[in-house]
Amino acid sequence: MNNRHDKILFWGCFIALITTSYAFISRMILCGGQFVTDFGLDKVSVGELQGAGIWPFGVSIIIFSPFIDRIGYKVAMIFSFVSYLVYTALAFAAYSSIHGVTGDALMAGQKHGYQLLYWGSIILGLGNGSVEAYANPIVATMFNTDKTKWLNRLHAGWPGGLVLGGLCTIALAGHADWRLTLGLILIPAVIFFLILISLKFPKSEREQAGVSYLAMLKELGAFGALVGFGLVFAQLGQVFGWSNGVVWGLTGAVVVAFVVITKSFGRFILAFLIVIMMPQATTELGTDGWITSLMQTPMEAAGYNPAWVLVYTSAIMVILRFCAGPLVHKLSPLGLLAVCSALASVGLFALSKTAGAGMFAIFAAATLYGVGKTFFWPTILGLTSEQCPKGGALTLNAMGGIGMLAVGILGAPFIGYLQESSATKQLEAANAALYQTVTVEKNYLLGSYRAIDPVKSAAVGEDQAKQEISAATTTGQFSALAKMALFPAFTLACYLALIFWFKMQGGYRPVQLATPKKE
Repeated sequence: MNNRHDKILFWGCFIALITTSYAFISRMILCGGQFVTDFGLDKVSVGELQGAGIWPFGVSIIIFSPFIDRIGYKVAMIFSFVSYLVYTALAFAAYSSIHGVTGDALMAGQKHGYQLLYWGSIILGLGNGSVEAYANPIVATMFNTDKTKWLNRLHAGWPGGLVLGGLCTIALAGHADWRLTLGLILIPAVIFFLILISLKFPKSEREQAGVSYLAMLKELGAFGALVGFGLVFAQLGQVFGWSNGVVWGLTGAVVVAFVVITKSFGRFILAFLIVIMMPQATTELGTDGWITSLMQTPMEAAGYNPAWVLVYTSAIMVILRFCAGPLVHKLSPLGLLAVCSALASVGLFALSKTAGAGMFAIFAAATLYGVGKTFFWPTILGLTSEQCPKGGALTLNAMGGIGMLAVGILGAPFIGYLQESSATKQLEAANAALYQTVTVEKNYLLGSYRAIDPVKSAAVGEDQAKQEISAATTTGQFSALAKMALFPAFTLACYLALIFWFKMQGGYRPVQLATPKKE
């Protein structure tokens, strides 16, 4: 590291990132368990509560990006810390609203407590996004000659928080008072606040080099604005029930503003990376919970807490991300991303062949996939910062926000579509009459599809029919995994094309901004 100050600042940002992932995983685990029984939630309410802590994450990263240099990194850090305090206070108030009351008062308390949790989750998501918004450009600025290595090390904090969250969940599994599990977030939150509040935050690399605000906007350009803010408005439209006209109108207004102000399409390589980021983020984040669920069944059968799956996969990521430096120097960021895409594609395809396999086979395939996806997120951020340094915090954080929102709006629904379409085709081939009885026509963003209706399938009484539905569902899950392997195969082709393009230019080299000389 450059000096003692930079070392302390880096570790403060690292602990802040641990806080985000601990907050994320502890809340998600409680949403699937004690929150359901304590607040009487159905699956729709659980989904809304889970989403309330996720969509503000991506939205706040992008919204903060154009202004983070103006308001200052320290202000964003303080905002994130206050967000964790408010979230914890609202969650504790939700706990108090349902304990010690009965009858009608309990029902009213559950409704009030759910609202407290919902708004607390939104505030938490905004705070998590603000951590990414300041931590990424700070580290890229401090280590501007070795960005990819240090962004990988910074983002080891995310799986580090998942490890802590998993271990705390295992240790407190039998504890009825979930305030303890949730409230442990205050430990890393207070630590990073005390570390960072007294430190001097650096000016961004862009500002130090004298790159203007307009030049930064030109790097993102109209294409970046279309994708980034289009996803933001699409997400807000889903949450608040806006019509497509409102979403497209707001997106169009932002894009027109970018065209008028910047007169720029945006850097071609950035536009290309944005296209890559969407399937890559879906490969990494969209399949995580899905693959974990495949491994949980054999874990439970063997008598182990399923949370050990999370601890295992996250620990691998922590270790490997701290070892990214030699790999980046040997392969270059593009070479590392190409290798990771190949491993992820092979791993997903191998997982698709493990239906009915034992725990060892599933873990082996999942480990192959896990190693591949480990370097995706921080390395593409490093690549973006190395090739588009004039974009500063805007392009760096827009890339992360686009990845996060693309998973929620496009990737996750598409994965669901792959599962349902594969399952219904299998069922139709096995029993056409049953297929007509239990499937329904549905629509999503990319079109219509047929799905197995859970209510209709639950009403089926014949054992043979039940077995056929179960077999079709299982086949759909594993068949979809094989199709998902095409996503990292696509990113592999893109990275190979970029490697070839850079080779034609004389080899991969990061773009360096010259700092103006002082007179």
